[in-house]
Amino acid sequence: MDYDIVVIGGGPAGLAAAIEAKKEGIENILVIERDKELGGILKQCIHNGFGLHVFKEELTGSQYAERFINELKKMGIEYKLDTMVLDINKDKTISSINGIDGFININAKAIVLAMGCRERPRGAISISGTRPAGIFTAGTAQRFINIEGYQVGKKVVILGSGDIGLIMARRLMLEGAEVEAVVEIMPYSSGLNRNIVQCLHDFDIPLLLNHTVIEIKGKDRIEGVVVAEVDENKNPVIGTERYYECDTLLLSVGLIPENELSTKAEVEIHPVTGGPVVNESMETSVSGIFACGNVVHVHDLVDNVTMESLKAGKYAAKYVKGELKEDDRTIETIPGEGIRYIVPQKIRVENVEDDISLFMRVTGIYKNSKLVVKKNDTVLKEIKKIQLTPGEMEEIILDREMLKCKDIDNLTVYVESEV
Repeated sequence: MDYDIVVIGGGPAGLAAAIEAKKEGIENILVIERDKELGGILKQCIHNGFGLHVFKEELTGSQYAERFINELKKMGIEYKLDTMVLDINKDKTISSINGIDGFININAKAIVLAMGCRERPRGAISISGTRPAGIFTAGTAQRFINIEGYQVGKKVVILGSGDIGLIMARRLMLEGAEVEAVVEIMPYSSGLNRNIVQCLHDFDIPLLLNHTVIEIKGKDRIEGVVVAEVDENKNPVIGTERYYECDTLLLSVGLIPENELSTKAEVEIHPVTGGPVVNESMETSVSGIFACGNVVHVHDLVDNVTMESLKAGKYAAKYVKGELKEDDRTIETIPGEGIRYIVPQKIRVENVEDDISLFMRVTGIYKNSKLVVKKNDTVLKEIKKIQLTPGEMEEIILDREMLKCKDIDNLTVYVESEV
């Protein structure tokens, strides 16, 4: 089977990339999705707050996904459901399997990786105790409640303040459960501020910063957890232990880009994001393999996923048509003081049309500060910020004209605190 573009993943990223590639004139496109339905994680996101940037209206996650699914079908883009991709090589041959076609090899001129991300499990955070029933990742609990129709527990503690955990705190309360506390090891929440307000404050759910779960009690079913304050080294402070009786513990302790296939394709993986290193076109280190969405870096808003994925689809189409320019001069983006990472990591100026967006997260909470973009010793741009927080992704838009100077080898972005 031969296709011009194969998109791996039928969530919001993959759908947007495929639709944009079709609009760019590519007819022979295939979307591969391992689930039984298109839409990805958005199918189980029945809360609103989606689409404010892309559609200028407030939608639920499932409504947001439905708009792209309908457009994909209307455009006649081919897709395969319940299909697992087993392998990809750098020659862009995809090995996959499903119950209808069996084992199939697919050859593509370009590939868009849009596999999304997965939740970090209990084993990654080393909590002592036995392994009783009643411990779920927040996303699993969300699927049980919103899709399968099961209540996961009656008295709940949530470890981690990621957005899914915050949203599930509210969801559980609406389903009649008691949420005892949301426990966060860091001195700040890793979720959006609006979710802290709407999901915790509005329901009087306590958020315990600088705290963590140090022990799980119970044999067959969880009976409770021991929570303690942590010091600056994240070690429990003796004497601060507190026992919370509960029958359920939800883990919202971070998301990990789903990059096993990227690794098989020998794509370079960034050590901080856990996703592929990409350039201005969302192209990875392997020519003709592009990536977008949470497989590149974990986003806070699905609208940002969509905008990034539209770019990936557009440039994948340009690659197939031979319109993507290979520029010998590549500018590297470097995270400076207070910046955790920047995407994209490389910029070929010849492929930038009007401007380019740099996306980044900061390392801590900064008030009354500036984001500064610098080339060599020259400041290119400054943006004043009342507050910067790790839970919210920041965007800096640079005009193409700023990047045309021949002496720019790299751009450094850093946080400058105002006195």
